[in-house]
Amino acid sequence: MTDVTNQQHTREAQMGDYFALMKPRVMQLVVFTALVGLLVAPVSVNPFIAFVAVLCIAVGAGASGALNMWWDADIDAIMKRTVNRPIPSGAVQPGEALGIGVTLSVFAVVLLFLATNALAAGLLAFTIFFYAVIYSMWLKRSTPQNIVIGGAAGAFPPMIGWAVATGSVSLESVLMFALIFMWTPPHFWALALFVKSDYGDAGVPMLTETHGRDVTRKHILAYCLPLVAVAFWLGFTSIGGPFYLLVAVVLNVWFLRGCYAIWTRTDADSEADKHAVERRTFVVSIYYLFGHFGALLVEALLRTYGLTQWAGW
Repeated sequence: MTDVTNQQHTREAQMGDYFALMKPRVMQLVVFTALVGLLVAPVSVNPFIAFVAVLCIAVGAGASGALNMWWDADIDAIMKRTVNRPIPSGAVQPGEALGIGVTLSVFAVVLLFLATNALAAGLLAFTIFFYAVIYSMWLKRSTPQNIVIGGAAGAFPPMIGWAVATGSVSLESVLMFALIFMWTPPHFWALALFVKSDYGDAGVPMLTETHGRDVTRKHILAYCLPLVAVAFWLGFTSIGGPFYLLVAVVLNVWFLRGCYAIWTRTDADSEADKHAVERRTFVVSIYYLFGHFGALLVEALLRTYGLTQWAGW
């Protein structure tokens, strides 16, 4: 991290700038998957406690985002897609972001502990630490496996939600974690294929920069295959079912087809259509994750109202 503590404000900070500091789009995914993890668990939770728990997880995710932006202020100022973030734009000072991140982290973890249990709070604390320290401060700038290993940070929320309800970790929560963990590399590598110069300019060792785009295309398909296996395995657990499996078939065929198409392409192909396939597959990957967790939620609702049964599950 370069010294940006003396940066002058170029505009007055608004509430939206402080909200943007917490990466609200990432927070949406965190909140949704955590909520699903909580609701599909076999133990019901008081609605108010559930609300507080999800709020704590959301605040913890926002704290992670603020700490990440504080540490990455120097490279955010270089990359085109991040140059307008609150710190490089001059709206928020790095010290403010650090203070917000630390304060929100402590608040979220302590409140989750008081409202639920030690396991859930411990998992949230570890998630914040993993994203802010292990990923942001170490992996992101040191290895092309940054996305692979760092993806664990975004995979913990459903496991935390499950722990809120049950006070434990189970096969179901591990598989929800694995679904997000295996999904993260092809999702971000598809993005890296069409914003490739950003990472190179900032000195971030993304796989596209260290090993080239052809290798990245192979890795996208290589990670998609075990992702498909995890997705279907989840369907045969206590939280899966026929509706989930139907959705999984559609989404996995759709996503696998996109990853295969990327694998078969060359740089010339990508340049010719302005990375149309890569862009489309990146968008599909977003629907992919929301679709799987949405289907798990539907299965939970169907079971709650006795509308479906899966013999022997």
